[in-house]
Amino acid sequence: VQLAESGGGLVQAGGSLRLSCAASGPFDNIVGVGWFRQAPGKEREFVASISWDGETILSADSMSGRFVISRDNAENTSYLQLDSLKAEDSGIYYCAQTQNRQATRYEPDYAYWGQGTQVTVSS
Repeated sequence: VQLAESGGGLVQAGGSLRLSCAASGPFDNIVGVGWFRQAPGKEREFVASISWDGETILSADSMSGRFVISRDNAENTSYLQLDSLKAEDSGIYYCAQTQNRQATRYEPDYAYWGQGTQVTVSS
């Protein structure tokens, strides 16, 4: 399984970005997907997760309402819409894939990880 994030970049505070995660593997459309982020000097933290069918979505409380996860199983791609960005949202954003159908907040549940995409928000 390979995961490739894209869509990161430099944006002003208050702006938006749409991150994409393209997956290649035999079971990509029947497993859960999550997004995490890591700011410089900080531990990686959970952002959002979506179940294989899109019916269950989990979001970090601090980002709920500003960040929205979605997926297109026909394209084997998941998305993370980032709105109303703040300087503290800067960091590397990673997508990850579980080996079951569920959405989950817990890193150990994720078996595969992408290389990450950099998001920088200028204040």
